[in-house]
Amino acid sequence: MILIPFLHVLAVSFNEGTDAQRGGIGFWPRMWTLDNYLEVFKQDNLLNGLLISIFRTVVGTVFGVGLMSMAAYALTVKTLPGRSFFTFFIFFTMLFGGGQVPYYLVLSELGLTGSVWVYIIPGLYGTMNILLLRTQFQQLPYSVIESARIDGSSEFYIFRKLILPMSTPVLATVTLFTAVGHWNDWFAGTFYVRDANLKPLATLLQEMLTQQNALADILLRSTGAQSYSALDQVSITGQSLQMATIIVVLLPMLLTYPFVQKYFVRGITVGSIKE
Repeated sequence: MILIPFLHVLAVSFNEGTDAQRGGIGFWPRMWTLDNYLEVFKQDNLLNGLLISIFRTVVGTVFGVGLMSMAAYALTVKTLPGRSFFTFFIFFTMLFGGGQVPYYLVLSELGLTGSVWVYIIPGLYGTMNILLLRTQFQQLPYSVIESARIDGSSEFYIFRKLILPMSTPVLATVTLFTAVGHWNDWFAGTFYVRDANLKPLATLLQEMLTQQNALADILLRSTGAQSYSALDQVSITGQSLQMATIIVVLLPMLLTYPFVQKYFVRGITVGSIKE
């Protein structure tokens, strides 16, 4: 079921644009072409955007998963003062947000707008991921943790040597969620960064699609009755370019997914079965 739409997108991305608009393309291109991908890779700052995306994905995922794991473990410590309040406070932010304008003002006051760190610092904590990790940590054998405390182990030692090794499935799942979120995010680069050299790949491709659709709309409006014959001379359309863009953005995550697939189901179903 997952493979069927992907194969269709792949077929359209390798198909000539105006021919693809006629429909009827299944899982194999009718008129092969590489023009869609050549147009994608001709975009300015594409290589720089790729490096920005890799940087934010790697750094944001490593620090994000590390901090979320520590926050989740702290919420499992029964002696933590205000543990119930902090748990409710984290859950509350999942339901209610402060709004886009106040959020932008906070980022601006912190000096994050126009900086590459606007991609990383605001995303260090994900409430859903913290609660998912907390649920997993609560299911670990408490006797093992208590024995380590009796032996004089520090909380950080317990976290690093006991909690993390016993929570590999959920850590892999949260890592995948965080990495995909960073890689696919185009919103932050569009609204919080003006420098084209600091925009990630997803933002650059989104802007390219917007420009392509705008140009097609202008052509239709300006040529009048000759619009369709004019468009027939163009081998690249918004649809075919969009499909090629989807493949370019998806490919790195598709190559990563097989390495964490065996942990994914176990990690996402944490807490679903009570003994």
